[in-house]
Amino acid sequence: MLLWFLPVFLVLIMVGLPVAFALLAAPFALLTLDDQARQLSVLYRNFYTGMDSFPLMALPFFMLAGEIMNRGGITTRLVEFSQAFMGHLRGGLAHVNILSSILFAGLSGSAVADTSALGSTLIPAMEKNGYSRKFAAAITAASSVIGPIIPPSGIMIIYAYVMGESVAALFLAGIVPGVMVGVGLMVMVRLMADRYDLPKAERIVTKDQSVSQVEYWVSFALLRINVAGLLMAVYSGLATTVGLAEINEAGDKIHALNLWVVFGALLAIAHVMLMGYRKKVSHDFRMVCKKAIAPLQTPIIILGGILVGVFTPTEASAIAVAYALVVSFLVLRSMTLKDLGQVLTRSALGTSAVLLLVGAAVAFKTVVSLSYAPQILSDYILSLSDNPLMLLFLINILLFVVGMFLDAGPAIIILGPILGPIFVDLGVHPVHFAIIMSVNLTVGLATPPMGLVLFVASTVSKEKVETIAKAILPFLAVEIFVIFLITYIPAISMTVPYVTGFLGCGPEVGFSACISPAPGGN
Repeated sequence: MLLWFLPVFLVLIMVGLPVAFALLAAPFALLTLDDQARQLSVLYRNFYTGMDSFPLMALPFFMLAGEIMNRGGITTRLVEFSQAFMGHLRGGLAHVNILSSILFAGLSGSAVADTSALGSTLIPAMEKNGYSRKFAAAITAASSVIGPIIPPSGIMIIYAYVMGESVAALFLAGIVPGVMVGVGLMVMVRLMADRYDLPKAERIVTKDQSVSQVEYWVSFALLRINVAGLLMAVYSGLATTVGLAEINEAGDKIHALNLWVVFGALLAIAHVMLMGYRKKVSHDFRMVCKKAIAPLQTPIIILGGILVGVFTPTEASAIAVAYALVVSFLVLRSMTLKDLGQVLTRSALGTSAVLLLVGAAVAFKTVVSLSYAPQILSDYILSLSDNPLMLLFLINILLFVVGMFLDAGPAIIILGPILGPIFVDLGVHPVHFAIIMSVNLTVGLATPPMGLVLFVASTVSKEKVETIAKAILPFLAVEIFVIFLITYIPAISMTVPYVTGFLGCGPEVGFSACISPAPGGN
């Protein structure tokens, strides 16, 4: 009887019941009818414990940081920065839209926030410059899926919580796939430029801009620290090769020079490099870049702190909020205390909806385990083929279809515990499968007929959903192609977490064995 929980759940969704309530109503009804009412206490308990988790605290903090940044006028600065770099290309504003989504992803990690914030700015601008409204809405919806792929990512936090994986490893594994989606969309825009006669553009640099003295010097310092940090990473990587460092018996790298002295020297080199570059660009271009530097530190602080080991991903989310407050109130001075109440309200409502969904889905897993659905589905999947590559193809098709109708969060919570162990036993690294699943279901947010960002784009652009759905198909084809690249070339997503040591493999294991472990292992 309990095997009917999924059909009942789908029926409840189709009649319009919110996903969180459907996740609770389906198992409640079936447990009662199957004379297992005593299990209802387990259902309620799991509903609460599903929300009562330290790792999940990262969700409200990242959502709050995104709200603060958005309210503080960060969106406009990112768009101006993107226009200054890519506005001169054929189909320039479409490229600007995509680049803005990549940059915005490092602040919010939400496809819906991306579509709403950037769409309200860029869709009217693209229409004014000769793009059709349906094309503008379609590229906005298609590029918005980059948000949950590039860290910080809400759905990856949820996956890591449900499956017991490292949030940091998933964050790092999502960097290259997210950039690949963005680059793929840009290539498609360029291919479409001549065929659809997309408007030509010129480099757009807002004239006569100025920044406050505080923002000027903050940007001045941050830019040099960033360049010096990049040079420091190169130095650290080459130090062993050139004889400036050696590996001791414990596997630790011992540097011959004091690293603070090296960093100071690199800071001076960075200053000289930037002063030389300064002479080659206009004053207005420099001002646009300076206005974007402080907001763009958010992903750098998050990933840099995690990589160096200063704080955990959950602690990084709180640091992101603190930094967003400092930037918005003291550096940019784009927010007041009056704005803070609305920001807190919006982030609290958004967080409540997500955590309610997580708690309901964890309770839903109770019925999944009682029904033996994972074992039944596992046996069925393995009976289709004994070739892992073919099974990965089939599961991608399944996830793509699921993503058409179900939001990424609920789909991950429901299907992750069922499908994850199957493919880990087949030799797929758990982090690799997490990225496959997360990217696939994220693309589903922009997939007809029920893609959430399609409806958001429709609301922002005042264009019909079905019209946007037709215009988005070429971009969806690119994203599906990237999904299969990620699936069959593990190195795309696994290299960054491996190199940074977040896959948990020692040097003796080797890259190939770490990213593609033997069946039955990790």
